[in-house]
Amino acid sequence: MSAFKDHFSAASDRYAAFRPDYPAALYAWLASLCVEHDTAWDCATGSGQAALGLAPHFRRVVATDASAEQIRHAGPHPRIDYRVAPAEASGLADHSVGLVAVAQAAHWFDLPRFYAEVSRVLKPGGALALWGYGRMVLPGELDAPFRRFYADTVGPYWPPERALIDDAYRSLDFPFTEIQPPDFAIEVEWTLPRLLDYLSTWSAVERYQAGRKHDPLPALMAELAPLWGDAEVARKLQWPLFSRIGLSC
Repeated sequence: MSAFKDHFSAASDRYAAFRPDYPAALYAWLASLCVEHDTAWDCATGSGQAALGLAPHFRRVVATDASAEQIRHAGPHPRIDYRVAPAEASGLADHSVGLVAVAQAAHWFDLPRFYAEVSRVLKPGGALALWGYGRMVLPGELDAPFRRFYADTVGPYWPPERALIDDAYRSLDFPFTEIQPPDFAIEVEWTLPRLLDYLSTWSAVERYQAGRKHDPLPALMAELAPLWGDAEVARKLQWPLFSRIGLSC
């Protein structure tokens, strides 16, 4: 994981439009861990979902991503300073941030180098938060075809790092004083077409399309549609979040 693997720049506009937001309660809890609220670093910000969530709790959020294309599509906010920079070399000053946040991205990092960077930039009394989410579980009979799509149809096209997501980061080395977080979940109400829009941002779908020269989503749509009912009726969907939370001394 030493080199930047860019699986998302080509779909950065759809990533910005269709990825789900994290719960407001998560950001409030993370802010409560920090001694001071001057600056937070949102590392691998993508299109800025987590940066926007952190902005109400910190005077300034420095949001970095190795992909200039992702940064170009990030949501603007007066408290957010977007920068192109890798996780392992942020350009931030020593001991300058109260929180380091990484949403759905730590599995791409050179972790020893990233952790060294965290130790360098984090203030005493600060916190490091790595979090993510795996496959949502669809309600009732919808889940079986969705599970097959995830594991069998596009399963061979997931990058190897996806295994860390499926493992909920349990196997990641984490050399910080760790605390147990509350349970958080992403909750949405989506129509069937909106769900398919989200699935179009999966890196495995992109790789399937490139390798097989056709889109796997229409076949999934056809399989889910009779079970969903009216495709324009929104259903409640949920992803439980997993996280590793550490405090600096």
